[in-house]
Amino acid sequence: MLTAFARAFKTPDLRKKLLFTLSIIVLYRLGSHIPVPGVSYKNVQICVDQAGSSNGLFGLVNMFSGGALLQITIFALGIMPYITASIILQLLTVVIPKLETLKKEGQSGTSKITQYTRYLTVALAILQGTGLVATARSGALFQGCQVKDQIVPDRSIFTTVVMVLTMTAGTCLVMWLGELITDRGIGNGMSILMFISIAAGFVGALWQIKLQGKIADGWVEFGVVILVGLAMVALVVFVEQAQRRIPVQYAKRMIGRRAYGGTSTYIPLKVNQAGVIPVIFASSLLYIPALIVQFSGSTAGWANWISKHFVKGDHPYYIATYFLLIVFFAFFYVAISFNPEEVADNMKKYGGFIPGIRAGRPTAEYLSYVLNRITWPGSLYLGLIALVPTMALAGFGANQNFPFGGTSILIIVGVGLETVKQIESQLQQRNYEGFLR
Repeated sequence: MLTAFARAFKTPDLRKKLLFTLSIIVLYRLGSHIPVPGVSYKNVQICVDQAGSSNGLFGLVNMFSGGALLQITIFALGIMPYITASIILQLLTVVIPKLETLKKEGQSGTSKITQYTRYLTVALAILQGTGLVATARSGALFQGCQVKDQIVPDRSIFTTVVMVLTMTAGTCLVMWLGELITDRGIGNGMSILMFISIAAGFVGALWQIKLQGKIADGWVEFGVVILVGLAMVALVVFVEQAQRRIPVQYAKRMIGRRAYGGTSTYIPLKVNQAGVIPVIFASSLLYIPALIVQFSGSTAGWANWISKHFVKGDHPYYIATYFLLIVFFAFFYVAISFNPEEVADNMKKYGGFIPGIRAGRPTAEYLSYVLNRITWPGSLYLGLIALVPTMALAGFGANQNFPFGGTSILIIVGVGLETVKQIESQLQQRNYEGFLR
């Protein structure tokens, strides 16, 4: 693989794309360390040192922003508003007929949906930026910090508006940088930035586990975590590459004196057809009860019950609910993202059929049957992978930003594999070698 990357750098146009992608990454990481105007940088650093590592309520968003959220920088919101907007538009495409029509129009319709996604991203960035500023001003962003009420010294409306506009502009800039990578660099820009955000905290989180370890100055815990991480990476690579290939035969058609069709292909159905989306859905949904309790400040019985059972990730109620939500959202997302009837109609239109299965409705029922069967192991796999941080909390006393958490591993491995495939395909177009000699 290193040889292939060396060959990629020797190819002029590929080298240009790789260097452009690296320059955008450097710019993105630089913006993740520039504080927002109106924030006391000194007090933020004090709170991060005192309570940052134990702040699990905002752990998911902080992970996706590369640690910029708790630092309250101009890229504090990171790529999350765009991810949320993309998911919302994808769900609305199934519900709203106009969006479904746009999706079927091809490139022009996709461009229109992308434009709607950008508008929704700006709206969500304003909403989330306002919430983050309000959370920082109230001191709820860092629990247990002595100077948590002095993070935003100036409480004027002007300062608040400037902070929200700065973070919104930062999100728009991140969105633009991601699109630049997609157009002029290597890989999907948004995925690359998400990959960099998660990978940025790996080294620090691993070293923190070593410092907190008790056996042989923490080296035993450090080694165990590395071994578990490697095993998880191998498992994720194996499952992410696994697919059920349904054979499809296209009959020959005579048009004039020429024969068309008569080819054999297959429909690849991945075991993990939903990707990381169910984990993000389940994590976001489980944050809502804790956020309600935190912002309400209530001491009633219901608030105490939620604080006891759904704030700490190692409680059995939390684990069971988290696992069941992941399984549910896996089936839900697969159902809205893959339409067996549409696939069957397209196959019938072009003269395709599955050997032994009649075209039309029987084909749709067969595809639905196969999809449901392979979604079960995929959803259970997602649930088990996502529970690794919870087991780490109990076993090693790690924080919620455990480096080999399910969400982070799924994203890093998935984006890494896709980027490597793109580099390989471009190498094969030039010298027909790719990564293999």
